[in-house]
Amino acid sequence: MRCFVVAGFLLTSAPRGPSAIAEPLVILHTVTHLLTIHPCVIVIALDFSKAFDTVRYGTLIYKIADLNIPEYVYNWLVSYFSGHLHCTRYGGLSLALLDISAGIIQGSSIGPASFVVNSSDLTAVKSGNYLSKYADDTYIIIPSVNVDSRLEELEYVEAWSQTNNLTLNRAKSLKIVFTEKRRKPTFQQPPTLPCICRADIKILGVTISSMLSMHKHVDNVVSSCSHSVHELHILRAHRMTTSSVHIVFKSVVVAKLVYTASSLWGYTTADD
Repeated sequence: MRCFVVAGFLLTSAPRGPSAIAEPLVILHTVTHLLTIHPCVIVIALDFSKAFDTVRYGTLIYKIADLNIPEYVYNWLVSYFSGHLHCTRYGGLSLALLDISAGIIQGSSIGPASFVVNSSDLTAVKSGNYLSKYADDTYIIIPSVNVDSRLEELEYVEAWSQTNNLTLNRAKSLKIVFTEKRRKPTFQQPPTLPCICRADIKILGVTISSMLSMHKHVDNVVSSCSHSVHELHILRAHRMTTSSVHIVFKSVVVAKLVYTASSLWGYTTADD
């Protein structure tokens, strides 16, 4: 990802990396495939409280040791996650330095990858269910035939979270029930889950409705781009050069328009 500064603003050439862009495609492909077999598919978007801040270095290093990586890479990672200290300063006074035994930097190059390694042993309990994971964005995909396994899957995730120093926040987790829009559903809606609301979900910036419609996502992107174009007019009025305007436009507006376009254009309509 390239970064550069224009008019005092730090810009990036892409909102997220290729792995993140592929995540909505993986979930959409899995849901679409399951809908050819089952009348509905339930997706539960899990939320972990302060997920990156609570990853224990000891647990992470233990899991990294199981990877097939060169020894010098492993030793570098051990060194990287060792010797972290914290100190609070206020009013000219400093408290004693304390060791930090948990917490990875979300915006660092190895931050998301480290969380992926940490959650590598988190799997679905019931055969036929799927877990889609990218960093702390975790989704349980359950076909209608396994609807009774929802609570079991959640309880397993909570047990795994406690073992790995994480906290599953049910209040912020969401559930969505996907149905095949071209045929009338012949099933009863599954009962509600404790403390989990049913709503459209946002998968790494892509809003998806229960009918696999991208209309709300397209509206959100167009609205956001409209605001960005308005801001560009203001920058141009303050004598920003044409070349700088083009750079900002490509980095902000075009990046929003093309982000995940390859994974969702098959779900858009002519109006979209």
